[in-house]
Amino acid sequence: KSTSIIANRVSYLFDFRGPSMTIDTACSSSLVAAHLAIRALQSGECDLAVVGGANLILDPVMDNALRAGGMLSVSGDAKVFDLEADGYVRGEGVGVVILRRMADAIENGNLIHASVVSSAINQDGASNGLTAPNPKAQVEVMRSALHYGDIGPDEVLYVEAHGTGTPLGDPIEIGSINQVYGRDPQCPVGSVKSV
Repeated sequence: KSTSIIANRVSYLFDFRGPSMTIDTACSSSLVAAHLAIRALQSGECDLAVVGGANLILDPVMDNALRAGGMLSVSGDAKVFDLEADGYVRGEGVGVVILRRMADAIENGNLIHASVVSSAINQDGASNGLTAPNPKAQVEVMRSALHYGDIGPDEVLYVEAHGTGTPLGDPIEIGSINQVYGRDPQCPVGSVKSV
């Protein structure tokens, strides 16, 4: 069941020549792929990047492991940042974005839906458990993104949180967000998982 060839099959079909890889970093796979695509565009490795993410629940093994680990919601509802949060709900979906340097997109007359000002990634390192978030690492990566984008925390108008809907993860994440962005109501925090 190797997934390593998936991206290469797409590149083969469309005759793409730049970096082509499948990324698996669990919850952050699509964002890490976007980050690497941005870096490839910045370095000139490619002029256009196709970034896709997919999650299909085809095998019960992962569901069983997550349920046994107490990570999935017993109620079947994602209650992100709620006192009754009891885990997250897995979903299926596929999404693709096309990324270009802004100047190239304008020159080519591309329809521009959004621009990426900055991106940053890191690993939690040691914490109180393999799946437990590290608040210091979360603060560091958010501050890195602000630094790379040369923007201040007061310029951020919304934070889309990971929002695991767990009693462990949510308080750590909201605490880290508050440490970087403050508790200013001008910067709401949400998670699409709760919709």
